[in-house]
Amino acid sequence: MKVIISGGGTGGHIFPAVAIANEIKARHADAEILFVGALGKMEMEKVPKAGYEIEGLPVVGFNRSNLIANLGFPVKLIQSLWRAYKIVKNFKPDMAIGVGGFASGPTLAMANLLGIKTLIQEQNSYAGVTNKILGKRASKICVAYPGMEAFFPANKIVFTGNPVRKDIFPSKISPENARAFFKLDPNKKTLLVIGGSLGAKSINQAIAKSVQSFVAQGIQVIWQTGKPFIAEAQAVVASLNSPNIYVADFIYDMHEAYAAADLVVSRAGALSVSELAILAKPSILVPYPFAAEDHQTQNAKTLSDKNAAILIPDDKIGALIEKAVLELASDSAKTDQLASEIAYFAKPNAAKDIVDLIQAIIKK
Repeated sequence: MKVIISGGGTGGHIFPAVAIANEIKARHADAEILFVGALGKMEMEKVPKAGYEIEGLPVVGFNRSNLIANLGFPVKLIQSLWRAYKIVKNFKPDMAIGVGGFASGPTLAMANLLGIKTLIQEQNSYAGVTNKILGKRASKICVAYPGMEAFFPANKIVFTGNPVRKDIFPSKISPENARAFFKLDPNKKTLLVIGGSLGAKSINQAIAKSVQSFVAQGIQVIWQTGKPFIAEAQAVVASLNSPNIYVADFIYDMHEAYAAADLVVSRAGALSVSELAILAKPSILVPYPFAAEDHQTQNAKTLSDKNAAILIPDDKIGALIEKAVLELASDSAKTDQLASEIAYFAKPNAAKDIVDLIQAIIKK
């Protein structure tokens, strides 16, 4: 089996891509897998670390806010199409898989031109322009949300969900032991705050103002700030002198953090939402407002419309987060409902189901 997997730009695109590759390799040790990414983007570093070869394209995104910045866009697009054409033609894959990100457009377009079967893995509830175009020629489109008929042909859609990190799957770690891991009280209600690997300024600022109130009401906090805010957060925590706050710029043991949490405040990226669904965590989602096509707001709204999460817009977080957390922490009926409804979106076998589909399409 020979497969090209293309895309990246963020962990939300890269991780599902690597998970799919790992599942293929687990079944077919002799499979040849080639990644195609965008030069200068994180996939050029992360994919080789995961053990896979990657080729880079000079492709860049179209800047909608600064049109002058797009002067070089046509040249880089043409260069990327030509480079993608040569990569696909030389590698001769059985299938090309697009996971979103700048590189997937040229790669899948050239695969289609050369008669190679293609598959799209759309992580978000709102499909971007490129995937909508590519979806017309794809054999199948794997999605993580209902209602994607608004973007893709209904007969091509398969509801597989998004592959997530194996280490965060529901584990045998008890909440008490997980809290003790962070040197917190094993028996106190615990809030986990995560804003992505780089943190989220608006969330961090709101938590800095509210954390004293949370602790006063008996709520512990595990707070991942990202590097830009860690010094300020540490100063806040030091001033409170409370043993019930754990603060770090990055949490490597996320399975422990999730296990410790009764409630979660998070951005609404596709990967984060998929993890929260698999773990059935009552969540307050604060979408990053500048994501492409505002897809994080769409992700969060899809859940909040089903009573599967609470949505707070980014520009309202400072005014609303304290009240929302305190109310949710004291309302067990509401937290039970949120946990039950978000679990509907969980697809723990996503990577397996996607590779089943890939095999069926190639065989056919």
